[in-house]
Amino acid sequence: MMPASSIVTGAAGFIGSHLSAALLRRGDAVVGVDNFDPFYDRTAKVANIAPLKCDGFELVEADIRDPEAMCRLFDRVRPISVFHIAALAGVRPSIQEPARVVAVNVEGLVNVLEAARRCGCRRFVFASSSSVYGNPERVGPFSEDDPVDQPISPYAATKRAGELLCHTYSRLYDMLIACVRLFTVYGPAQRPDLAIGKFMRLIANGRPVPMFGDGESSRDYTYIDDIIHGILAAHDRIQASNLSARGGQASGLFRIWNLGGSKPVALRRMIEAIGSVVGKMPRIEQLPMQLGDVQRTWADLGRSRAELGYEPRTSFPEGLRRQWAWMSERWGD
Repeated sequence: MMPASSIVTGAAGFIGSHLSAALLRRGDAVVGVDNFDPFYDRTAKVANIAPLKCDGFELVEADIRDPEAMCRLFDRVRPISVFHIAALAGVRPSIQEPARVVAVNVEGLVNVLEAARRCGCRRFVFASSSSVYGNPERVGPFSEDDPVDQPISPYAATKRAGELLCHTYSRLYDMLIACVRLFTVYGPAQRPDLAIGKFMRLIANGRPVPMFGDGESSRDYTYIDDIIHGILAAHDRIQASNLSARGGQASGLFRIWNLGGSKPVALRRMIEAIGSVVGKMPRIEQLPMQLGDVQRTWADLGRSRAELGYEPRTSFPEGLRRQWAWMSERWGD
């Protein structure tokens, strides 16, 4: 048995593969779990984990929806930390297949939490989403203390349910759990269905770019390296934290942190910026706003700065250049 300090679920995906690489760089051993869901091409995930093959990394092909498989894995590895990144992501897929999204994002999370609890693993990081904020009336940045009881997509609802489950496990079983709300992550190896990579390919090939709504909806884009730094900081904070538990008969520790760029970019400006990086004028196809899409996201980073020392360092134009360079190297124009 390889001595492993961390289990990373969704390890072959965009965020999971970057996180696994970062853990390996700092000397941790990693057991990565992925079921290679056919949501997108398996070859992309295989390419993601190719650089991870080393003495400190083990890949286990397993499905988090299988509770027995999770218990067997955790009983064998006995991890001291879990990074739960695996999910069926995306607003529109969740509207098309809500039962499947619930099975992966809620039931799968319970299986991983149970496996961690049973083997005595107390440190747990859960990747939540900015989508839990829904469409708040106020314009300002979204704070972790804002109400999040009005999600507008099944995906957002599953992520909020995940936070509540994590809160419950932290109180019942003395677990140290960090929930990180991720704001629109982009960069090399981004999922091919997500807007930035998709738009880069369309513009490079002279094809029209779909712009849903009037182009004024905005997203708080966050470069992958900044997200990874934040996830690791959240893990290390709960590991060494003296934050007191809040309320009642609480035990353990549960804390939510925003991880974003805190500089929202309007959709129309994003398309223009991609055109500039790719070196071609975008052809825009304007379409109606899509069901389940929020009007804006914007991270309030006050708590993350104060408690994690989190500070996004990569500007949006620089992040776009890095993603396009990565795509050009692999697929060309």
